[in-house]
Amino acid sequence: MFGRKKDQEGAQEGQEQKKGFFARLREGLSKTRGNMTEKVDTLVRETEKIDDDFYEGLEDILIMADCGVKATTRIIDELKSRVEKGRVKSAAEAREILKQIMVEEMDIPRPPLKWPMVMLIVGVNGVGKTTTIGKLALRYQVLGRKVMLCAGDTFRAAAAEQLSVWAERARVPIVKRAEGSDPASVVYDAIQSAKANQADLLLVDTAGRLHNKKNLMDELDKMRRVIDREYPEADVRCVLVLDATTGQNGLNQARAFKEVCEVGGIILTKLDGTAKGGIALAIRQELAVPVWYIGVGEGIDDLQPFSAKEFVDALF
Repeated sequence: MFGRKKDQEGAQEGQEQKKGFFARLREGLSKTRGNMTEKVDTLVRETEKIDDDFYEGLEDILIMADCGVKATTRIIDELKSRVEKGRVKSAAEAREILKQIMVEEMDIPRPPLKWPMVMLIVGVNGVGKTTTIGKLALRYQVLGRKVMLCAGDTFRAAAAEQLSVWAERARVPIVKRAEGSDPASVVYDAIQSAKANQADLLLVDTAGRLHNKKNLMDELDKMRRVIDREYPEADVRCVLVLDATTGQNGLNQARAFKEVCEVGGIILTKLDGTAKGGIALAIRQELAVPVWYIGVGEGIDDLQPFSAKEFVDALF
């Protein structure tokens, strides 16, 4: 009896936690919802017949929400096809089909995690890279993983100190050296420490000087060579942090980083600060890289695993 009650309490707690995540996600996407979904709803209410004007109206709304031309064209073409095949007459029904298509467009599964793992966290300065690393450290700790940090950005003033604050907050060890040190040598030290302490996850901060792409490429190449040589058993993931408020400029950054390293996943930060959350769709279409996590607030719990269905549900 007691065991059953405990299970019920656990299930209830899980549901409440999920409800809390969804509420934060919904709140975080409120600006985008006002910019995109409310306009879609107005268009649906005012549409008597599904015609070219309806599709053009939808196209304008999606592009204005930063979904990107490529993603928007694909979505509208697919919507037209399904509406015609299903002989759909109601704009409200077309809206539901639109939601389904958006979920399908963004739904790229994240590859399963393997341990030990090294995550190279890349992104230009100012996107929230350091804060994201701290939140990831906390998240994986809660999941029972042994986490370490590596201050591999030795060029930006006070980068290591900022990361140290998060290491303290998350109560995880950090490996760092003096400003101006060779980043690859810091990674070497961190790997030896991670192996000695049997860490599951090593989170490596990297420099974000995209304006000097050649140097950045050389640094990341050196880091990767050190990891491959010293830690061959580790699964290495290059994760790109993008600021959602930069919109299409963020996409340009992503393209540039894809030239520099093999980006396996994206963390989209500051979604709560933009009315153009359609960037999540544009990323999927333009880059074919899965969004792993999204940031919808400043709180530690506001970095959430990305779910295409929950994202679209929260928008609508």
